[in-house]
Amino acid sequence: MNPDDVEALIESELEDADATVTYARDEHDDDHLAATVVSPAFEGLPLVQQHQTVYDALDGHMTTDIHALELSTYTPEEYEEGT
Repeated sequence: MNPDDVEALIESELEDADATVTYARDEHDDDHLAATVVSPAFEGLPLVQQHQTVYDALDGHMTTDIHALELSTYTPEEYEEGT
């Protein structure tokens, strides 16, 4: 899957999500991706559950199309504080 497809999938599955997905290494290593996801759906969830929410949104793609995903998740407030 290319980064744009992964972004679209995450954003379609998570409430008001803003996802930025890039190749973690380079475009020739297309099954290693990095994603930053900002969503109010993460409010009150521990980090592990935030990440599980993203993996759930990606459904079976994590085992078939994406080998590895470096994941950073934030609520909108956390993201604004960090930028």
